[in-house]
Amino acid sequence: MKTTTDFATSGTTELPAQPGDRVQPARLTLAPGAHGAGAFDGAWWPRSRDLTRELPALAVAMDVPWGRITNVLVNPTHWTAVPRKVRLPDRMLHVGWFAEQDPHKLILRSYSTGRWDLLVIPPETSPAMAARLMARAAGPDSPLSASALIEAERDRGGE
Repeated sequence: MKTTTDFATSGTTELPAQPGDRVQPARLTLAPGAHGAGAFDGAWWPRSRDLTRELPALAVAMDVPWGRITNVLVNPTHWTAVPRKVRLPDRMLHVGWFAEQDPHKLILRSYSTGRWDLLVIPPETSPAMAARLMARAAGPDSPLSASALIEAERDRGGE
């Protein structure tokens, strides 16, 4: 059974990413157990391509099931900017980037509990396509790379 997480009712959604901003809840699906049996541990569907705005809700959402996230690794291709650090209420989140990493994959790391790979669903994706991608990424049968999984869904008739 996969877990779909929407932290809209959590007290953590009030975290300001920037002065005057309200952080929306993370749109996140996690594979059951500590790590998924497939290529991904889950999927994240950000609302924008602004990591400074999007990462606080994701990091706080991940604190509950997987422990304190300390580092995020991305490919900069699809992001408007990649900050070196993002301020959270209780810490700084370090952000690194690698052009060699799949642009539709995000790596989360924690000092205490390890590493998790998430499929990043483009913000402009329709809700129906995002739901299918989230289900595939959190399932045990996701052998494709992140970009191949998104392209296969587009070829199937998604956007």
